[in-house]
Amino acid sequence: MTSRRRLANRRASTTFSFEVGGLAYLATVSRYPDGAVGEIFLSNHKSTSTADVNARDAAIACSLALQFGADPETIRNALCRDADGRARGPLGAALDLIFGQERWELVR
Repeated sequence: MTSRRRLANRRASTTFSFEVGGLAYLATVSRYPDGAVGEIFLSNHKSTSTADVNARDAAIACSLALQFGADPETIRNALCRDADGRARGPLGAALDLIFGQERWELVR
C-alpha cells in the first residue's frame, strides 16, 4: 500500500459554489505545493440533510483516495453520469469544475 501524502497544516484553499439536481453545494479544495489536489470538502445548502451527509462522505472518501495516490481522472470517470456525460452527483460535478470539464455553471 502506498503511504499517505499529508497536506501542510496551513494551506491555501479555493472555495466555490455550484448546483446539481436543483440543490446548492459548496466545495473547498486544497492542493499540495506541486499543484496536485489533496483534499476536497463538500457541503449542501441544508446542513445535516441526506444530500449534505452524502456529499460530505463522498468528499472524505475522495480526499483519502487522493492522499493515498489515486488518480483524480480515474475517480472522475468512475462516478455516475447522465447520457450527455454530465456528472449526476456533487462530487463528480465538483471534480469536473476543478479539472476543467466545466459542464456546470458556477453559482456566484
